[in-house]
Amino acid sequence: MTNRSIYIVEDDRKIAALLSDYLKNAGHDTKIFLDGRSVVSSVRSSPPSAIILDLMLPASDGMTICRELRKFSAVPILMLTARSDEIDKIAGLNDGADDYVTKPFSAREVVTRINTLIRRYEGRVTGDPSSSKYMIDDEGKRISWNGIWMKLSTSEFNILSTMMRRPGRIYSRDQLLDTISDQSLESGDRAIDSHIKNIRRKLHNIDPKDNSIESVYGAGYRFRND
Repeated sequence: MTNRSIYIVEDDRKIAALLSDYLKNAGHDTKIFLDGRSVVSSVRSSPPSAIILDLMLPASDGMTICRELRKFSAVPILMLTARSDEIDKIAGLNDGADDYVTKPFSAREVVTRINTLIRRYEGRVTGDPSSSKYMIDDEGKRISWNGIWMKLSTSEFNILSTMMRRPGRIYSRDQLLDTISDQSLESGDRAIDSHIKNIRRKLHNIDPKDNSIESVYGAGYRFRND
């Protein structure tokens, strides 16, 4: 596995340093946060490939941070907890954590679990979570744009994801119509134009300057990733 950026959110300096050393030895880059105050903003501005998140933190607890992150990011989260109560583990997973490890733990096991989470994540999401402007989550039928998950209908997801997979390619209305399930609701051209209008509006809500979906006169539409 090539190196990835891992955020370590842990207030115990010794534990954070130990995990950082093991992850670096495994070829990853790391950044340590000793409290939860700046984690959410850091993920927005510079998304990591995975996060190791302690449950009990000063300023903001791990579950609260996890819930905030899940509002806009699907980055893999491994929760660290000193609690052995099954209820706490279930609560962490329900709040959006992908896995958990109970202290005391083996640092080698944490590295193994992080690598597994990253492989699983990258296997179902198109786009590098640490660098791509957009990500396509086929399993969840959703698309992240500039780090924010868009609210799309199934037809909108199918149209946008189809174009995103082949940036620069021109798709005719008939080709895009083949990707959606509500063809009977209105005529083909009007259906696609209506969906494109809605998709553009949702992209503009995130980035008012966005012009990634281009109309090509007499031909159809294309997605520009530049």
